[in-house]
Amino acid sequence: MEIIGRVKKLFDIQKFDSGFRKREMVITTEEPYPQNILIEFIQDKVDLLGSIRPEDKIKVFVNLRGREWTNPEGIIKYFNSIQGWKIEEVSLSSSSEDFDDLPF
Repeated sequence: MEIIGRVKKLFDIQKFDSGFRKREMVITTEEPYPQNILIEFIQDKVDLLGSIRPEDKIKVFVNLRGREWTNPEGIIKYFNSIQGWKIEEVSLSSSSEDFDDLPF
């Protein structure tokens, strides 16, 4: 699955005592009803965000993750997350590429 949009926000890397690393970003889709989607990158995938900047237009390949949790009262709850695993820069099509100034 993939999401295309502009980077709205990049959060700091979170490091845990266990060695686990996580970094989150928000990407805003470019559609009639834009959506702000939180995507997390974990472990070695955190490094994919090194060259990404706010306002960059990118395509993020993601996996949907879901998990079940039972709270102390015994009620089962479900949580979803979106994990990124690959990023591609989206090239903007330029009208100058199609421009032909030949006289005929």
